[in-house]
Amino acid sequence: MMYNNTYFKDLGVRAEYSTFAPDGKAMERHVMLHVEPRGELFGEQIQRLQDAEEKVLALQPSLKKVFKRYFFSDIVNQAPLVPTDDSCTTCFIQQPPLDGSKVAVWMYLQEAEDVTVQDGVAIVKNNGYEHYWQMGKYETQGNSFTQTQMLLYNYEEMLESHNMTIERNCIRTWFFVRDVDILYKGMVEARKANFFSQGMREDTHYIASTGIGGVPQDTKSILVLDTYAIKGIANNQQRYLHAPTHLNPTSEYGVTFERGTCLEFGDRKHIIISGTASINNKGEVVNAGNVIKQAHRMWENVETLLAEGGATFGDVMQIIVYLRDPADYGTVKQMFEEKFPETPFVITLAPVCRPQWLIEMECMAIIPNNTREYRDF
Repeated sequence: MMYNNTYFKDLGVRAEYSTFAPDGKAMERHVMLHVEPRGELFGEQIQRLQDAEEKVLALQPSLKKVFKRYFFSDIVNQAPLVPTDDSCTTCFIQQPPLDGSKVAVWMYLQEAEDVTVQDGVAIVKNNGYEHYWQMGKYETQGNSFTQTQMLLYNYEEMLESHNMTIERNCIRTWFFVRDVDILYKGMVEARKANFFSQGMREDTHYIASTGIGGVPQDTKSILVLDTYAIKGIANNQQRYLHAPTHLNPTSEYGVTFERGTCLEFGDRKHIIISGTASINNKGEVVNAGNVIKQAHRMWENVETLLAEGGATFGDVMQIIVYLRDPADYGTVKQMFEEKFPETPFVITLAPVCRPQWLIEMECMAIIPNNTREYRDF
């Protein structure tokens, strides 16, 4: 794992990036772009970010863009000003970056034989695998239950057109929900019904996921769905992470997602950690009202999940931190800078699905592997 932090002084943009680059194997890179506020309008900030993106891409021309996620402070007015990029799949979400800027960007880059974008789906083909990233999908009709139902139905149709299913091929989902304190329940119930219809139960498996507050671009939309699926893996290439000493099955408190997933390839393992907060193995909120103690318990939970997949915090490629109260930003930023001095991360304003949770994080890690049982990534 290699970490770099580049400051483009002329642009006032900081690029934090992590790179997994085994000799002779496909390279992967996660990038967080942060723009310095200079008291200007959004158009100038997004232009500086776009220019910095080009500089980052020029550092390693063999890497191809797979997806981008924009974190906006005012999505309705800002998203229309972002230039269209048909070279990857993109998510727009209002989760204001708490560094005072109007926008931040997370990018995922990969060396691959082929990356194409079809109807908003980035299809990455490499070494016999096909990776399907679909970002920023939303509906505009109905309540949170109906919109979730339609999003998952449309996702099913897309997967079926490529001979896949959610149950067999989906690795990761993100649900960004408007007014999460009120509208989260409808999403949970629709997801549960969809998973049940596909044979997913508490004694089989669910999907690694984050369900968090976020405002869609369209004022009629209640939620945004991002997804990742892969075609070409055997059943035993994916196993689920539980950390029972620290966490309980999510089904015990009425939701249906996995705490994490370990995806094994011949040359590496991907450890994907779902949105994780300060919770114990009885499903109870721990350290209510204290963001510092909640952050420490959250780290403990994530560290235990990573260890179950064979990884440590030193293997983490990127982190997204979600805060309920923007007044906690200074404290949390200092904590993360001290604990993760090199790891790319972004801190956004995004309420967690229980009001008592003040902070949540998610991350992805990669560790080397060496087995002939599976094809390389």
